[in-house]
Amino acid sequence: MFAQSVSMRLKANLLAEITRTIEDEMVPLLRKRTGYRGPITLAVPGRAEAVAISLWEKKEYAEAYNRETPPPLQKTVEKFIEDPPAQTYEVINPTFHPIAAPAAVSSGVMGVR
Repeated sequence: MFAQSVSMRLKANLLAEITRTIEDEMVPLLRKRTGYRGPITLAVPGRAEAVAISLWEKKEYAEAYNRETPPPLQKTVEKFIEDPPAQTYEVINPTFHPIAAPAAVSSGVMGVR
């Protein structure tokens, strides 16, 4: 698994709108890309800062996406951010593990049947 991360300073009061845009416009387009696995978007509560992380099967898939054309989604995001993204990071040691349902819930111990 490979991840790329971009930190951004958002324009005031646009967090809800950028969240909808990511979910409704950006992710559906990215899912059409070979190797794209999904997004993680983090926001600092009460501040206009966010980090967007894109997950890819391999580094080569992310590089191909970045290289082929200026990412069309960049224009979509530009209306929400104050300045160009401050920094782009490459996550060098992601540790993703499948999350299983807790045994207590699946066995009915907690009153769930």
